Amino acid sequence: MAEDENQEDEPVTDEAEGEVAVEEENIDTEEAGITTDKDDEGPANIDLILDIPLSVTVELGRSKMLINDLLQLGQGSVIELTKLVGEPLEVLVNNKLVARGEVVVVNEKFGVRLTDIVTPMERVKSLATT
Repeated sequence: MAEDENQEDEPVTDEAEGEVAVEEENIDTEEAGITTDKDDEGPANIDLILDIPLSVTVELGRSKMLINDLLQLGQGSVIELTKLVGEPLEVLVNNKLVARGEVVVVNEKFGVRLTDIVTPMERVKSLATT
């Protein structure tokens, strides 16, 4: 009987193939403290995060300059940016790229039309590089 208990914990090995079969355990979610809301539509408790403020930035381009050059700037000065005309703008949320877009004018105000949403895989990669 003690041998049967030990065999349940160990993976089953197929000696001919050299493969290891892992048995799945059924976990009672109530005992584990996991709750699921199958009756609710949509993600559970989404209301908890709806009021969290985020910083949204639209980046036209970047430029590096010396402090001396910065001090020489005045009204009407032009700063050359790294992006070319027509290139998509980057939309950042909390300094993380989430989308790309283009400039639009609506009722004499500037806006951004989103043209490309960053895929979840690209977002994960950007988190890993920072």
